[in-house]
Amino acid sequence: MLNKLAVSNLAVVEKVEVAFGSGLNVVTGETGAGKSVLIWALELVLGGRADSSVVRDGAKEAEVEADFGGTVVRRTVTAEGRSRAWVNDESVAVSELKELGRRLVDIHGPRANQNILEENFQRSTLDRFGGVGLSKYSAAYGEWRKTADEIASLEGGASVEDEIDLLKFQVGELEEANVTSDDDDIAERHAAAAHAAEIVEGANAITEALGGDEGAETAIAKLGPVFASVAKHFPAASEWAAEAEEISVRINELSRSVADAVSRIDADPEAFDELDRRLSVVNRMRRKYGDPAAALAEKRAKLDALEHRDERLGELRARLAEAEKTVKAEGAEVTRRRRTAAAKLAKAVTKELRDLGFLQAKFDVDIREAAPAAHGCDSVVYMFEPNPGEPARPLAAIASSGETARIMLALKTVLAAHDETATLVFDEIDANIGGEVGRAVGEKMRCVAASHQVIAITHLPQSAVCGDRHFVVAKGVSGGRTRTWISEVEGEDRVSEIARMLGGEKLTSVTRKHAEELLENGKKKDRR
Repeated sequence: MLNKLAVSNLAVVEKVEVAFGSGLNVVTGETGAGKSVLIWALELVLGGRADSSVVRDGAKEAEVEADFGGTVVRRTVTAEGRSRAWVNDESVAVSELKELGRRLVDIHGPRANQNILEENFQRSTLDRFGGVGLSKYSAAYGEWRKTADEIASLEGGASVEDEIDLLKFQVGELEEANVTSDDDDIAERHAAAAHAAEIVEGANAITEALGGDEGAETAIAKLGPVFASVAKHFPAASEWAAEAEEISVRINELSRSVADAVSRIDADPEAFDELDRRLSVVNRMRRKYGDPAAALAEKRAKLDALEHRDERLGELRARLAEAEKTVKAEGAEVTRRRRTAAAKLAKAVTKELRDLGFLQAKFDVDIREAAPAAHGCDSVVYMFEPNPGEPARPLAAIASSGETARIMLALKTVLAAHDETATLVFDEIDANIGGEVGRAVGEKMRCVAASHQVIAITHLPQSAVCGDRHFVVAKGVSGGRTRTWISEVEGEDRVSEIARMLGGEKLTSVTRKHAEELLENGKKKDRR
């Protein structure tokens, strides 16, 4: 849900902050006051087009911040047209912003990209409405595609022969190199052999310093009578003796370890040359293949598959035929369920459209057979017949922006329980319609708002009175500059705004009474 929208230096808006609530939020104001700048700001912060023209004259940059409760999105545009975006204070690309925006907010209006016109949206909407699951079909389709891809790989023609030759060479090279876990410490052994004399000299110095042939144990033993003598008069000396004995044992162990390790260093020049050659081979294999042992296993398996590809192709083609049968069977079941859902959806949406002023129009869902794809074996297209006798055409081909928004509202009313987007925005979808239809639009939006947050910019009082919250956008001149602000209205202020919408600049007692009646009727609707 959109909790707060803060806008700075965007077009005519110097600084505006509005806190939206759950349910239906209506936004009204005089023509030209800047109502749609809020939609513009929301589109901008969610990845819409940005250039220097959006920045208020004289400002260095425009900024929009939207708080969705746990997700805070911010975007700036400089006067030079440079744009930056953040999500929870982490910089993101505009492409990421757009993807996030599609999940957070669904905007419908003259300037918005209409999801409803996209086939993917139409198909997924129908599936959600009808509870059409794709898990079985998706599994079958995945197996079919995997098998088909493997067949295509094996049927590579001359290129396969070239690949076999290359694999044979690589397998031979790796087998000859025979890099195993025994070579893991080859670099260390090589370094030790290269500096054998230096290491032996140092080791001898270490063992000599640790006690030489006499050993630390003998040296400590000589101190035994001394510790015993002191302990007669100072008991702590007994602990010194025990600690000294422990130290002597550890020193002797260290001396033996040093001598043993050094004894394994081969200072023979021929042995070093062999290590040098081996290190060169191991390093070359690792540079070329990464993990030589793993690469050898992989290439052997691939070579075996290619050399026996005729047998493998026979197996795969048989599997592909079975997989295709399964895909078609599962696809047919998906299509059957979609057709059932389509009939119900068409009937329900057409009914809603009647209330929204489309008295003779008809909504339908056209499902046609198509080649198997990830989403099924058919295409789904929403059809709209505005008048009886006219052929139904794809929604994208004939509907105006106003019609599209109202059809979307009808769909949202039917699909409210199935829609995953938390916030829906309707920008003047009641334009060019009468008061009675406007009332129906308001009621439909309120119906959708029972399960979603709805923000609606409207010019019709019949729609505005249905709002749970009412915001008014106003414009004025201060200090020689035009400024826009927005405020929430309640009580008498809301009555005054509804009256203004009814009567324009002439606010009479009649229009004010009419406004009170409209608001009262709106409250009665709430109580039902």
